Amino acid sequence: MASGFFALLDDITALVKVSAASLDDVPSQIAKTTGKVSGIVIDDTAVTPKYVVGLDPSRELSIIYRIAKKSLFNKLLILSPAALLLGYFAPWAITPILMLGGAYLCFEGYEKVHSMFSKQHHVKVENVEVKEITPEELEKERVAGAVRTDIILSAEIMAIAYSQVTGQTIVNQIIVMLAVAVFITVAVYGFVGLIVKADDIGVHLAQDKYNTATQKLGRGIVKFMPHFLTVLGYVGTAAMLWVGAEIIAHGIPFTAHLLHDLEVALSEMPALAWFAKALSCAIGGLFVGFIVEKIVVLVKKVFPSSK
Repeated sequence: MASGFFALLDDITALVKVSAASLDDVPSQIAKTTGKVSGIVIDDTAVTPKYVVGLDPSRELSIIYRIAKKSLFNKLLILSPAALLLGYFAPWAITPILMLGGAYLCFEGYEKVHSMFSKQHHVKVENVEVKEITPEELEKERVAGAVRTDIILSAEIMAIAYSQVTGQTIVNQIIVMLAVAVFITVAVYGFVGLIVKADDIGVHLAQDKYNTATQKLGRGIVKFMPHFLTVLGYVGTAAMLWVGAEIIAHGIPFTAHLLHDLEVALSEMPALAWFAKALSCAIGGLFVGFIVEKIVVLVKKVFPSSK
């Protein structure tokens, strides 16, 4: 009896040691996973500022906080549990769901590219009822749009995070995914906040109470930021197409092999390999977005809105 009790204690001790050793590996898993999602993080950072541009400057940080809060909620309470549950019960469903999200990103990116080059805004339109919208309603629409885009990118982040911990214990999986969710959200929206308030920082530095060099730096920031935000808007649109198409491509064996072969062929020139892959995906994203847009138009014709 006593020997059985002590044997049980030995088993418990061994289990605790294994668990402790496994937990020791968590920081390295978090670092590895964060590195894997760095490309999506850059895209998320580039996409978000455009939802704040043109709104009341005094509301910018508040809007970013609302988007960040919703993003963190989605990652922690929806996407992470969904990834864990799907990974356990229906791992086959993760890729098709991500591909649908990728198609949405391509559609949104295509619409933005189309609006840039469309000549429709030069046509004079008469007898069209213009809907009036309050600043509060505009802010609400911008936040909703940012959250819709963010949830697709966040889903990709959490899916990649899950793929990096599939061989770990369930405790490790939960800890790593939650840690990545918090770290990525704070990093992305902290940097976005810095971007959108950079002009205010420039105005502050340009005040007479600072020395000439500081004032010059402040004025330079103020002049630079509008151009930077414009370029960032283009980068964000390209990122939607690139990321969306890459998600879809990785879900199709043929296109996944093509991307892999492209990277291998240019492996001696990493920068060129990255650019070629991103350009190929962006062009593919435009094509996918075009197809989705035609499907959406057809559906609207077949099932017209009752409004």
